[in-house]
Amino acid sequence: MPQDTVSPCDERPRERLLRHGAHVLTSAELLAILLRTGTRGRDAVTMGRELIAHFGGLRPLLAAESVTLLAFPGLGAAKTCELLAVQELGRRSLEEPLRQTRILNQPERVKEFCAMRLAHLRVEHCIALFLDTQLQLIDCVEIARGTLSQASIYPREVVKAALAHHAAALILAHNHPSGLAEPSPADVSLTHQLKQALALVDVRLLDHLVVGATEVSSLAERGQI
Repeated sequence: MPQDTVSPCDERPRERLLRHGAHVLTSAELLAILLRTGTRGRDAVTMGRELIAHFGGLRPLLAAESVTLLAFPGLGAAKTCELLAVQELGRRSLEEPLRQTRILNQPERVKEFCAMRLAHLRVEHCIALFLDTQLQLIDCVEIARGTLSQASIYPREVVKAALAHHAAALILAHNHPSGLAEPSPADVSLTHQLKQALALVDVRLLDHLVVGATEVSSLAERGQI
């Protein structure tokens, strides 16, 4: 795998990409193609390398919010918009097959999608994947945002959102900013409460995913739903 420590000075990333393919470029060089230009005293590859270092890796960089990106020296509105567009395209590329086939047929893709949405976040967030009667994705919605240790999730609000989306089923997912994907007793208790509340309106809770830094735990797979 190419290393980002390779000197970028006269390598012309765009020409190398066209000649040899994207896989031969470093991450900084790929970012440089998006950025197009650097700033005074640093070229686009150097800026790409600095961005990766500043955000702590590609995943947090390509999931950062606009206000955070704009705060990076020299990034500006145009470059920020390009990075945000890449973010959204990445999300949609993972979301697209979930809208076309039964989610239960692709559990690993669901985990990958939730990890992309949540694994990098520094405070706890909770999302719900609302599904139709064919168990295809209707929409993915953030339903709670909290602190370093918890997000307040209210069953009545989840039920209300499920009804608003005309959902037949849903999958809940939240991250642990600690990086550990082990479900807590509170996670298991909440899962049971949600399952009971949703059952009253004939909506199935299919799974509750806990997203850590490098793995995703499924309460359904653990027999805790």
